[in-house]
Amino acid sequence: MQKEFTQILTQLGEDPTREGLLDTPKRAAKAMEFLTRGYNQDLDTVINGALFTSDCDSIVVLDNIELYSLCEHHMLPFTGRCHIGYLPNGKVLGLSKLARIVDMFARRLQIQENLTQQIAQAIMDVTGAKGVGVIVEASHLCMRMRGVQKQNSEMKTSCMLGSFRTDKDTRAEFLHLLKS
Repeated sequence: MQKEFTQILTQLGEDPTREGLLDTPKRAAKAMEFLTRGYNQDLDTVINGALFTSDCDSIVVLDNIELYSLCEHHMLPFTGRCHIGYLPNGKVLGLSKLARIVDMFARRLQIQENLTQQIAQAIMDVTGAKGVGVIVEASHLCMRMRGVQKQNSEMKTSCMLGSFRTDKDTRAEFLHLLKS
């Protein structure tokens, strides 16, 4: 990857041998590996056995999970928050694992619509929950820095599975919990 970043600098009209750019290809390659580390993760490893038997029959919500991703169309960052709710069905997930699931999928080249669905489906698959709701709110630099250059736009996506999709009261309770 370092070689490719050197070529990019050259194609931009820069001199990759000038002092300020000497280590840029190495740093850029290291940054890209970090920003896309989700490709080297899998759900079982992320969960690491942190699924616990529980009699909990109320919605579990974790909101305002920070996320950082790269748009697959322009490879520019988008950043935002993820809000997760699920209705347990005999099993609960270790709290930090929800945030780790978000990170695993966010740290890949993404579109927000798919990211939201991937997070929801992973939680449903791992927990066997009665229902899952995921809402992602994010700002996209591909909208702010280029193209239409709209500085205050924010995209919101949701994915409702199981009872969050079929039961309006469950969905309404989840949305109410996010507002409170």
